[in-house]
Amino acid sequence: MAMTVSSAHAVQKFTPELMNQLGRVSEAKVSPDGKKVLFSVNTPNIKENKGNSDLWMMDVNGKNAHQFTTLPENVGNGVWFAGGSKIAYTYPDKNKVNQVWVMNADGKNRKCVSKMKKDVEGFVLSPDEKKIIIISTVQYRETAHDRYPDLDKTDGRIIDDLMYRHWNEWTTEIPHPFVGDFDGKSCKNMKDVLEGTQFESPMRPHGGVEQFAWMPDSKSFIYVCRKKVGKEYAVSTNSNLFKYDLKTGKTVNLTEGMMGYDNSPKVAPKSGKIAFLSMEHDGYESDKNRIFVMDADGKNKVDLTADWDYSSDEIAWSPDERYIYFIGAYLGTMPIHRINVRTKKVELVAGGQYDYTGMAFVGNNHLVACRHSMIEPDEVWSIKAGEELERLSAVTEPIMSTLGDVTCRKEIIKTTDGKDMTTWVVLPPNFNPKKKYPSLLFCEGGPQSPVSQFWSYRWNLRIMAENGYVVIAPNRRGLPGFGTEWNAQISGDYAGQCMKDYLSAVDYMKEKPYINGKRMGAVGASFGGFSVYWLAGNHNKRFACFLAHAGIFDLRAQYCETEEMWFANWDLGGAPWDFDNATAMRTYREADPKNYVQNWDTPIMVVTGENDFRISYTQTMQAFNAAKMRGVPTRMVLFPSECHWVTKPQNSILWQREFFRWLDQWLKK
Repeated sequence: MAMTVSSAHAVQKFTPELMNQLGRVSEAKVSPDGKKVLFSVNTPNIKENKGNSDLWMMDVNGKNAHQFTTLPENVGNGVWFAGGSKIAYTYPDKNKVNQVWVMNADGKNRKCVSKMKKDVEGFVLSPDEKKIIIISTVQYRETAHDRYPDLDKTDGRIIDDLMYRHWNEWTTEIPHPFVGDFDGKSCKNMKDVLEGTQFESPMRPHGGVEQFAWMPDSKSFIYVCRKKVGKEYAVSTNSNLFKYDLKTGKTVNLTEGMMGYDNSPKVAPKSGKIAFLSMEHDGYESDKNRIFVMDADGKNKVDLTADWDYSSDEIAWSPDERYIYFIGAYLGTMPIHRINVRTKKVELVAGGQYDYTGMAFVGNNHLVACRHSMIEPDEVWSIKAGEELERLSAVTEPIMSTLGDVTCRKEIIKTTDGKDMTTWVVLPPNFNPKKKYPSLLFCEGGPQSPVSQFWSYRWNLRIMAENGYVVIAPNRRGLPGFGTEWNAQISGDYAGQCMKDYLSAVDYMKEKPYINGKRMGAVGASFGGFSVYWLAGNHNKRFACFLAHAGIFDLRAQYCETEEMWFANWDLGGAPWDFDNATAMRTYREADPKNYVQNWDTPIMVVTGENDFRISYTQTMQAFNAAKMRGVPTRMVLFPSECHWVTKPQNSILWQREFFRWLDQWLKK
């Protein structure tokens, strides 16, 4: 199986500069009358070193597509209301505080309608459009300035408990839901639902408006929260769905006793039934995401996916409430399925060699969603039952249509334990099977993130292929989409079967006549960076160079440096001082990359961001210093302003330039 995107007028190579000019399409939303689609496009500005989001609009058949807003700051959270005659959205006020704004559906009469003290991060209108939930932040705990007002210039932080920082920010403020009245002209009587608590809702770092859902009568709503703080929060993933009654102010836990992540509530607009995602085990953040349905009072919970051995990431009720549509990793892709609420039968809605994200219904059997692959970025597509998919938007077409053909093939590779491993192989433009190509083993992060048909602006496999490399991307052990056993196998076994799977893919691909076996590199970020460090000490001359981004180099240090302790406890097996824990002791003995530095003899480049609190930049510095002391050729690229990802346009371009400068030096001699 192979997918090729080609152009009859290919005139240019896909460069970092071109990639950072692509508009990034997301959040397609259908108007109440089913005639229009509103979507967001974020366009990077290389000179200004930032991106800017605007709203676009088109007919539901894709015609008359145009940029709807042209404003100097980010426009976000576009929502139809008033029967589709108006649009609400977020935008900064004159004080640079993000607020809720409204405008007519023709773009006229823009007005700021909220007066929040701190930025509005998102909002959700009630079904009757008379109430609004606004996400904004509150101070987390007493600061040094609060305690010592005379020290007005101190920048010290006083820390008494864990979770003092998370992913890319110091935990000085946390998000709360505020609820109040909305009449299309103003937001009034706003009340902090979690006032006086240190609980966050939505949950950092990825939570947003999807963690809130109104009941059909607009008298109550559901919010997601992990009602824990400090160490308790740092070691647990036990979130719940809470229903808040606007009249009484009372809150009810609808998922009491369900011990893992409960998330993404979706309320059926007619019956009031609640669908949601739920993981079973506390502390296991990559557990199977099951689809549950329950009554409005939390009773009669049913796991619809008990017989479906795959995880789900997005869910939505069909308008007739017969089905729940869902997106989740499945055999190396992210297709759209639907499950019959009554029979629990699962059906494929939209598949192929693609990933889908976001679902908005036009009718019972018609929806729009964004679609992408490893070789083409997101656009909005129309999906009708029994019909061919139709692309509606063409935001990226001016650039993508000028590029050459790039092919993505699926290879099924046997692992050392006799299993079939789906591996994506991306081939360069104008691929010649008689030619010998340098190649890259792509090591996925997560560790339990899918190697699906993803499109990334950081780890973009197309741009690697366009630079003349064959890219090998295995769905090694410890990834979703191949059943719960395949996904779970990696926990406590970082140096085991997953590494054997990588080497199986490498040895298989080196037998291909178009692969130059002496010119293969290994690259990856996060757990992929860890994989690169481990392989550097255990590859037996398979690779000619390495590149690791934000990887774990020292597992013992990682346990004591990271913030989400549930992750370290589950994945590493426990603490390094828990000497009676056989799993943990094996992990720190066999999986720790620094234990194999004496074997490092191959050039390695390392990358990190100083604001990375997931895997501290000190891990990368350790690896760089170790390589230097070993006399191994090495380079470090360090970004003071970046976190676990490289996001700013100019930093992205620098990262890509150095990426290929390093690889070309060692793989294209």
